[in-house]
Parts: sequence; structure tokens; C-alpha cells
Amino acid sequence: MKIKGLHHMSAITANAKKNLDFYTNILGMRLVKKTVNQDSSSMYHLFYADEKGNPGTDVTFFEIPLAGQTYKGTNSISLTSLRVPTDQALVYWKSRFEEFHVSHEEIREQAGRSVLPFTDFEGQRLLLVSDEHNEGVTGGVPWEKSPVPQEYGIIGLGPSRLTVENAEETDELLTNILGFHKKGSYPSETEGQPDIVIYETAEGGTGAEIHVEHRTDLPRERPGRGSVHHIALRVEDEKELHAFIDKLNENGIPNSQYVDRYYFRSVYLKDPNGLTIELATDGPGFDTDEELEFLGESLALPPFLENRREEIESRLKPL
Repeated sequence: MKIKGLHHMSAITANAKKNLDFYTNILGMRLVKKTVNQDSSSMYHLFYADEKGNPGTDVTFFEIPLAGQTYKGTNSISLTSLRVPTDQALVYWKSRFEEFHVSHEEIREQAGRSVLPFTDFEGQRLLLVSDEHNEGVTGGVPWEKSPVPQEYGIIGLGPSRLTVENAEETDELLTNILGFHKKGSYPSETEGQPDIVIYETAEGGTGAEIHVEHRTDLPRERPGRGSVHHIALRVEDEKELHAFIDKLNENGIPNSQYVDRYYFRSVYLKDPNGLTIELATDGPGFDTDEELEFLGESLALPPFLENRREEIESRLKPL
């Protein structure tokens, strides 16, 4: 039983059309799946990733048009990082952000890597991280039709940051249940706060880390547009997934039990601070119902929703 690294993250947008423009035309990611939230089919669920939608490269969004403002705070998935191949890529991205008026900070060092913090149009907290000196889980391959040159393209998910009140119980979940180990730490950006702790799994590296920030000086986050709903971690296959479900049940960890998401199989669990973490299999993949060449070009529905296609499409605004 081994968590292989990060699988995807899912966040909230209030405007799918603007979201699509930002993540494809500005960030240069590929829309690999245009579908709906399987639990609420009136809302879009958009998946952006590398050329094939490889596990560990997906950034996904649920559209909730009436989503309010995010009030930032603790007990949140407070930062999502995206991997780029080199330090030089960050220089390219800083220039690109200036060209497209994307809010960003300066390139700086974090935990021995060069990083570039920025936000999307809804304040989604993001960070580009350089893989220049990375050793560990390999990244994906940027889409050849991307508006961003391939040598600078986004190659996958980097570390997610969890900001929590109860760091001890999060530590126990990550290490004793999910099999992560502490790798190190780096200073908080907020003066007087504890160092941020790095947890690593499997091959390690930027594609296999979770960073935990302990904060007791903040109110609980009130999520809305621009907040992260959950992160997902990679497991090899259904056999591994069922082994983890057994382990969760044996240890009294609240969870959804087995869920078939069609493109992968999952279980959802709650961190002691209320954060949602998903374990998801590497397959079957996004080419299950579409050819690789045409990923994301039409509305894809899992088989159990296909008989409602006309009704579902009538409720969605064309992108």
C-alpha cells in the first residue's frame, strides 16, 4: 500500500467561461475533460492537465455561479502549486503574467526551489515551482498545441499546502494512515509563526509532497469562489484503493467508501480539521470515452448520466 503522489486538486469557480480562458489561454493547460459534477449534474466540472491528462497533472473546477467570496483562514487547502521544468521557465512566466495582467509576486526561493506565487482572476492561491533540481515523481508532458512554449509549460501538480489548527492529528493521518514521512521544513511567510512542515511519499519530489502550516491565529476559512474543495492522492489501482478503504475503516476514519468516478475510482475521507482528501486510482483515464486527439471538445457524461444528456445540456451555458 503506497500513496504514489498527488493526483488532482478540485476547486470552485463562479464563472466557467472565464475559468476556461485563464487556464487554457493564459496558463496553457489542456482542457482534457468537459463534464459535470456527478453529484450535482447542473454544474460544470472542468479538468485541465497535460497532453493526456496523466495522473498528477490535473487541476479541476466545479462551477457554482452563486459562489460567494472566499474568506481566507485556517482549516483550508490554502495553496496549490504547479510544476514547471526549469528556473528559466519562471522568468518566462513572470513576463507572461505581466503581459496578461495576472497578479503575482516576485520569484523567490522556498525549501530549496525557485517559486513564483500568483493568483487567478478569482483569487485562487497558486504557486509555480521549478523542477530544475527535482528528484522524484516525474512530471507530465505539456500539450503541443498550447499557447505556451513546451519548454516552459506546466508539467503537473506540485505540493499542496494544508493550513490547519490541529497539526498533530493531521500529522498522524498523513504518517500513520497514508504513509507519508516528514522530509523537512521551511520558514512561514508570516512572521512569528511555526515553520511549514514538508511531508513526502513514494519517490518524493515536487509531485509527492504535502506541506502543512500550523496556524491558531486565524479564523476558519469560509470557502467560496477561488477556494479549493479537495485534493486527491494517487493509488495504483482498485486493489490498492480497497486496501486503503479497509485501513480507513479499521482506524475509524470517516470516509465515503468506494466511489466510481468513471475516469478513476475513489474514496473520500476527512482530515481531523475537516479538510476533504480523496484517494484516486491512476486509471482508467480520460481517453475512456474520447479519443486522445479530441479530449475536452464535447460534453462527456458517464454512462449513468447519458440518458439525461438532453436535460443536462439544457441547463448548462455553452462555454
